[in-house]
Amino acid sequence: MKFGVIIFPGSNCDRDVIHVLQNVLNQQVETLWHKQSTLDDFTVNDCVIVPGGFSYGDYLRAGAIARFSPIMEAVVKHAERGGKVLGICNGFQILCEAQLLPGALLRNKNQLFICGNIFLKVVHSGTAFTSSCSNDQVLKIPIAHAEGRYYADEKTLNELEDNNQILFRYCDENGNINETSSPNGAINHIAGICNKNGNVFGMMPHPERCSEEALNNSDGRILFESLIANLSSTSTGERKLSSSIA
Repeated sequence: MKFGVIIFPGSNCDRDVIHVLQNVLNQQVETLWHKQSTLDDFTVNDCVIVPGGFSYGDYLRAGAIARFSPIMEAVVKHAERGGKVLGICNGFQILCEAQLLPGALLRNKNQLFICGNIFLKVVHSGTAFTSSCSNDQVLKIPIAHAEGRYYADEKTLNELEDNNQILFRYCDENGNINETSSPNGAINHIAGICNKNGNVFGMMPHPERCSEEALNNSDGRILFESLIANLSSTSTGERKLSSSIA
């Protein structure tokens, strides 16, 4: 079991993710350069993380150019065979551009770059990324984006609701969801989603920036711990199955 963290030109949160996984959570991490075209040594028990930043300077549209990097074709194949993929902020934008996740991220409602701590309500705890959380749990997670306003058409929104694909909604510190609790104007206050198969995840807030006590906030750690627990159990199960077959 290991994690791969992609580095694009303009990425600026890759080292944060690597630090949390390696130094805080003691996980094996492999850095993946954007020109790499295969993930041959990655299995369904491994997770690829598409980090935040400003890939390719966010020219044209956030994530639109990075989507065509050679590594993304390999990421799509990894996801299609059941491997875990997590996109954070710019990574979420890239996964939407690559159509690994539905919808799009638009300019913030106020047309400004926004940065600061916000609150999220956990909507669905039955995924590999949220399994250590409880439904309606409130997390304090920082944001830093100019194009974070999630949007999808009515049909897609209905599918997200029906399939339990909405992971987080913006809320206030008491868990209330209202017009003032969304920092960017996201439709239905959506802050994070997953795909129908539950193995591709995207969120605009940055859990890697609040995963250790040295930062006076470790709320983001529980999300990485959820992934680790899921990958570990899957890996152990496969080893037991292989042993019984042998």
